[in-house]
Formats: sequence, C-alpha cells, structure tokens
Amino acid sequence: MASQGDDGPLVGRTGTLADLQSYLRDVGPGGTAAVFVTGESGVGKSRLLRETADELRGGGFAVLSGTCLDIGDASPLHPVLQALRRHDSALATVADDAGALLDRVSRELRMIAGDQRLLLVLDDLQWADRSTRQLLLYLLAGLGDVRVSVLAAIRAEALHGTHPLRRVLAELRRLRSVRVVDLAPLDREQTRELVSAIAARDVAVEDADRVYKRSGGNPFVVEELARDLRDGRVELSDTLREIFLARIDELPANAHAVVNALAAGVEPVEHPVLARVVRLPEDELLEAIRAAVAYRFVVGDGEGYRLRHRLVAEVLEQEVLPAEAAALHRRYAEALEVCPGDADHARLAHHWQRAGSPDRALPSVIAAAHSAESLYGFAEAHRHWTLALRLTGDDVAGADPIQRTELLGHAAESAHQCGEHLLALARLEELAGRKDAPGECELHLRRARYLAAAGRSEPAEREYELALAAPDCTPQLRVTAAAFLAELLLHLGRYADANQYARDALELAAINGSTADLVRASAALGFSAAFREDPDAGLAVIRQAVEIAERSGHPDDLGVAYLHLAELLTGPLNSIEEGVLVARRGADRLASRGVGRTYQTRLLAIAGNGLFRIGQWAEADSVLEEAMRHRPSGADAVELLLARSRLWVGFGEVGNARRDLDAAATLLAGGGARHVLPMLTLRAGLAMWQKEHATARAAVQRGLTETRSDDLVLLGVLAWHGLRAEAEARAAGSTVDPGALRRLKTVVARLETGAGNAAPEVRAVIDGYLYLCAAELSRVEDRQDPEPWARAAAIWDRREQPYPAAYSRLRHAEVALARRARRTAAVAGLRQAYATAIAMGARPLANEIKGVAQRFRVSLAEEADTVPMPPPEPDPGDELAVLTGREREVLAAVAEGLTNREIGELLFISERTVGVHLGHIFDKLQVRTRVQASRVFLTAA
Repeated sequence: MASQGDDGPLVGRTGTLADLQSYLRDVGPGGTAAVFVTGESGVGKSRLLRETADELRGGGFAVLSGTCLDIGDASPLHPVLQALRRHDSALATVADDAGALLDRVSRELRMIAGDQRLLLVLDDLQWADRSTRQLLLYLLAGLGDVRVSVLAAIRAEALHGTHPLRRVLAELRRLRSVRVVDLAPLDREQTRELVSAIAARDVAVEDADRVYKRSGGNPFVVEELARDLRDGRVELSDTLREIFLARIDELPANAHAVVNALAAGVEPVEHPVLARVVRLPEDELLEAIRAAVAYRFVVGDGEGYRLRHRLVAEVLEQEVLPAEAAALHRRYAEALEVCPGDADHARLAHHWQRAGSPDRALPSVIAAAHSAESLYGFAEAHRHWTLALRLTGDDVAGADPIQRTELLGHAAESAHQCGEHLLALARLEELAGRKDAPGECELHLRRARYLAAAGRSEPAEREYELALAAPDCTPQLRVTAAAFLAELLLHLGRYADANQYARDALELAAINGSTADLVRASAALGFSAAFREDPDAGLAVIRQAVEIAERSGHPDDLGVAYLHLAELLTGPLNSIEEGVLVARRGADRLASRGVGRTYQTRLLAIAGNGLFRIGQWAEADSVLEEAMRHRPSGADAVELLLARSRLWVGFGEVGNARRDLDAAATLLAGGGARHVLPMLTLRAGLAMWQKEHATARAAVQRGLTETRSDDLVLLGVLAWHGLRAEAEARAAGSTVDPGALRRLKTVVARLETGAGNAAPEVRAVIDGYLYLCAAELSRVEDRQDPEPWARAAAIWDRREQPYPAAYSRLRHAEVALARRARRTAAVAGLRQAYATAIAMGARPLANEIKGVAQRFRVSLAEEADTVPMPPPEPDPGDELAVLTGREREVLAAVAEGLTNREIGELLFISERTVGVHLGHIFDKLQVRTRVQASRVFLTAA
C-alpha cells in the first residue's frame, strides 16, 4: 500500500542522480565510498535516495535501507538493524564488547553482499544515534572488510553548532571517497516545469511565479501548491503551515485521526499499535488509512505506517491541545506494553514521558539505559540516565530518594564514559551532597578519574591523595587509587613520584589488589625505572606482571602485560628485535582468547613499528596486513593505521598514506590526543616529500602548541621534522619562519635538559634526535658543516636503525661534496645510503639520494668509477638487461594483465613488495604506466 509510486516527476535532479551513481561506484583505496545528501526538509533527499537505490539494485549492488529514529534517545544501531530485518536477517543485539558488535554487523553485511558491492541507504541521518555514527566511521575507514557504499540523507537545518554529526562530517569530508552533496531548491524555471507537470497543463507565468515565491523552490511544497492550483484551490494562506492545515482539514474525520496519531508516534507505527491508538473498528480504520494515503499524507510498507513528510507532524504539534497530545501518547504506551514481542523500552519511555506519567516512564527509561550500556552505547545510555534523573527530581512527588542516589551514580559514570567529563563532575558533586552518598574515598577516587580525563591533572592529583588519606579507604580502594595516581604521575613526567606510588601499590596489591591493579602499577613502576636510571629493574617489574598475567590467563591481564613489555623494549630501551619477538609472542598467546581485534591487533602494530625501525619494511608490511584482517576499531585501529602510515610514507605511497592518516583522523573525531603527535609527525614527513614545506611546518607547529605530551622521544621526532621542514624550505628558496624556529629551539633545549635525567638507553635514543636537530639547524643557518651529520649517522648505526642513519649519510655527503672535502668518504656514504634505501623500499629517500648523485655527477654503483663521468649507454640488444631476475618475473606478469594482488599470489610475495618492484621497473625502463612497461616487455620478448 506504499504510495511512493505516486511521486511527482523528478525535475531538476537528473544530473544529480547520475552524479550520485557515479560517486557511489567510484570507490576509494579502502574499497568504500559515501555520499551524504544534505538539504532542507522537503527538498527531495529521500526521493533521490530511493531513485538511486532502484537504479543500482540491478547493477551489481546489494541494497539495504534503513531510517533513523526521530527521538533523541533512540536505540543504538536502529537504522542498520532495521535494514537487516528488512532483508530477513537476524542479528543478536548483545555483544561482549563494542568491537565484537561492529564485527558482527560487518560479518552480516558481508554475507548479504556476497559477490556484489553493498549499498547502505540511511535516511534522516541527522537523528542517527552515536553507535550508528561510529559504525559509519568504522566502515568508511575501511576497517569492516566490506565493499560498502553509503548513501545518506541529512536535514541541513538540524545540523546546529553542537550537533555531533557536524564533527563526523568534517572528518569524513577529508576522505577522497566521501562526498557531500548539498541539494539546493529548484530554481524558477524548474519550479514552473514541475508545476506544469503536476497540473497536466501549461501554467500561467504569474501562477508559476506565485508558487515559486510561496514554496521557495522546495519540491515538496511545490507539489502541494501545484495540486491546489490544479484543483482550483488558489486562495491559500502565504505560509507553509497554513497550506498544510488547509490540506489536513480536507481529510475525512477518521483519516484526520490517523494522521494526528501518526504525527505523535515514533515511525514506523505498526498496524496493531495504530489500531489500539486510533480505536476504530478494523474496517473503518483501513478505510481511514486508505484515505490518508490517497490524500498523500501517509505511506505504508511491511513495517508499518509513516507520514509522507515529517513537516506534517511539526505543523500538527502546534495545533493539538496538550491534553489531546498526552492522551495519544498514553494510548501509544499502553499499546506498546500489550503488543507481543520484546519491549521497545526507548519508545515506551518516550511515550510515557510525553503522556505526563513519570512513574510509568521511569522503569522503561532505566531498562533502555541498561540496554544501551550492554551495546556500549554510552551516549544513548547517558541520555536515558539524564532523563531518569529528571523523572526522579527532588521536586517530583513520590520520588524515591534512595533510587535517585543510585541514578546519580549511573548518570555520572555514563557521562564520563561518553566524554562529558565536566558533566560527570557536576553529577558527582550532586551525589556527594546526598545523605546516602557513597563513602568519602570512593567519591575522591571517582572525582580524580573524571578530573584526569578532563585534563585537569593538578586537582586530580590532589583528589587521589585525598582518597588515599580518607578514613574509609579500604585496602582494595587504596591499591586502585595508588595505581591510578602512579599512572597519572607517569603521564606528567614525574618519574620519581610515579615510581614511589607504583611501588606502594604493588606492595598493597600483593595482598588486596586485583590483577588489573598489579599490571597498572607494574607499568608505571617499570617505565619510571627505565626512564630514570635502572632499565633492568623496570624490565624485571614488567616481566613479573607478564608472569602474573600468564597465571591468571585472563585476556585483559595478558594483553596489558604484553603491551607494556613490548612497548618498553621497542621504544625507550631500543631493544627492538626482542620487543618484536615479545609482541609477536603475545599476539600468538592472545589469538585464541577472543581479543584479536584489540590486544592482538595492537601487539602486531607494535611489532610492525619495531620492524620499521630496524629496516625490515617488507616484513613489517606483512605483519600489519595480518593485523588489518582483524578489522580493529577505536584506539586499536588508530595504532594500526598510524603504523601502516609510517610504511606508506617511507615507501612514498602518497595516496595510501593520506588515506590511512585521514582514516585515523576520522576515528579520532571524538578524541584521542595521545595519538596526535605521531599523526602530525607523519603528516609533516609526507608533506616534505611532496615539497609542501608550509604544510609540514603547520603540522609540526600544531603538534608543539596543542599537545601536553612529556614523551621526550616523540618530541624529539617532531622537533627533527620541524627543523627539517625549515631547512627544506630554505633550500627551496622559501622564507624560514623565525617564530617557528624559535619554538623549535626551545623544544630542543628541553630535550637536552630531559636527556640528562634519562636512563642511558633512553638517552641514547634522545641523543640521536638531538644530533639530527643540530644537523638540520646547521642547514637552516647555512653553515655547511658535515660533522653533525656524521655524528648522527654514527649514533643511529649504534642504535641499529637504518633509516635515520641513511638519511644522515645523504645529508653528510651533500654537504661534503658541496665543500669538495673528503670526496671519497662522501661518495661511499652516499652509496651506502642508497643501498639501504633500495633494500628497504624507501623510494622517496632513494630518489633524493639519486638527485644529489646527479647534481655532483657521482655514480651510485660501487664498482663504478667515482670521478665525474657520463652514464653508460644502454645495450641496444636487450632493453630488459637493466632489470633483475625478480623484476623480469614481475614485469612478465604485468604484461599478462595481472593485478598487484594476483602477482603477489603468483610469486609468493606481498602486494606491497610487488609495488616496490614496479617502482624500480618504471625507473629503470623510464616509463610511467603499466601499459608502457608491458609494451617494452613484449617488444623485447
């Protein structure tokens, strides 16, 4: 009985419809695409979604459609679950964790798609719940392993300044495969064409102009006015409200009751529910619904009924008497309570609240909050808990004070979990003022956690200390408070204090603490000892935590313990090979414990970072590719994307690097500052290889001004990139930014001071970056001094990190050759750097080295003469003589038309290694495309 087939002609949208189909087929590197259609209500967004879905359904796409609920406290993932139900697919709504739920949804979507691409159509996305927004970020970041295109409609007027979808759209706009189409109203000529088509005759210019002025080109209103014009109803009010009311008044009485009822409902309204609300005999109800459909107010499908346009509900809301509205909502609530199936607590809570029955609404609100929390929908849960607080206020008659205290505790914690830390503090203060409040120690401990999460470290520290000094501080709370305080102090860089509190926590935890407390305290103690002066002691503590975790066997304990040990070894202590082994062993240990998407993924990311540092880039690529198959989410996905971005930047894969960095930024739309420094450093490095020095400078300066990180190693990397950006700008003839340079020198001075207090192993790493900073500064100041570069190369050789060593040799040779000093040593260093770059697959670095070699007329082949000489003439008898055996195999496969993935499977190498070989082949054959390379191969063959 759907009336969607009665839509008027599609005027002025043909080009837009074609563009939408093209955009959705034009997927990005991650296999995803998205188009968000925005515009005012009635502009035709939903119609475009339906038309596009119909066109693509027969063109290799499996189509799923869902509509977001129009109430603020909607059920998590409602539109996606609705779409799956429409496809006769059942999905369990309870998951062990949020990542598992995303994995379950992704798996269901893959099964539905099969060999086709999946088109997910979502209407009214402005009402999307937080879980649905997170799923979109997850899928469009390429993490769901689903070849999905998303088409969604958004009411432009709903995106006010604080709307959560604004931030999501801002991040998604940066992805090349995401487009936002702003659907404008019809112009004057298009309006006249639509009016003429609906009126079935030529319309006078004056009448068409009158419709255009009244409608503003809104297709929905144009259609309504055109029908009035066709039927001779010319004298209508000048406002849209009056137009709607005039049309509604023409409805038969029973149809009018149906439209009023649907306006108060949460769509779609099922037939049994509507029957209980309207309370007409079945025959009369069906006749009334038919009339509402005929008058183009209502559409229906297998799920139920909905208004053709929600503007009708907005108009009627102002016309219905409060008592009448309350009665309708009461009928809805009573109908929902007696209808078979699982209770829809979100809808029940909505209707009982609107019915003015807070005592009846409260149980459903609380149940809806618990349901949202079971799905890790903390934002939705927070809205429910907040509503529960309003329903049990001290001024509400009959409110249970004991229940309100419990609700305050839930509301404070849910606010903290969804990032509303200041609101959490306000709720906690109200809780603390009640007679039946929790104990003093628990309040201080929760306040400290919320303050620390809000970035207010000093008061958080005081609250932890007050918690420890509270008379009711139990041994268990004391352990937890000490462990959290040690972690906070470690973050602040106060390693001595962190060491002491962690030591206290460990002593107490041995008797009264949980394994989680032991691991947290061990991490603080181990890191503080390693950074200060005793790496062996720090390692011993963390190894002990691993042993405790192994005995407990709990995946959380194992994951945290192995993470801390692997991070310490591959990072500050620079025992990279051992750290990689630990990370891989931990990943294998956790593979069978259901945490592949979390701890296992992060451990593999640590292993990939370690392999990158020691120059084993092909192996790192393989490890990260394995980790990506787990389809991680959240912070775990960010860790992995940043690790893979390092490889892409090193390989010179600009598009892939930007894609992963944009995906990481998208996932960080709601926070994640601890990842900002690495992300900005990678953006700066990528920009420098693209000769975008201003962009690189901006990324570094943003990192220096926006972060509070005390990690001297991360700051060292960022400072090096900042000084390098200034040096590259000067070399390119651009102006050096004196303000930026001054800030960078301040950071370097801070590094020099901090390095003096670090353990020898940590200081060695910091010294490596200090030498790089000093060397880059010599470039900025045009001192042409090769010695800083020689020292930097030597220290990175000792650290066994070939990439910064090769870069240092490049700059050393550049300066030495320019000064015409020690040419033989400079040429040897340049050749060594080139061999390192080629072995790793670092194409941008190799190209930079070749540029220096060409500038100073140096051959990079070790057996060749080092005096200036022209390049050898190519052998006319064999154009492929310059290729290695493996490169010939790759080129032969290219000539057969195989893709990089197919070549990798044929030759048992990774897809990334195939790309590296192709880069070398293109350089050697002096071609730019696969077709040109194939032509050379076939000609030679």
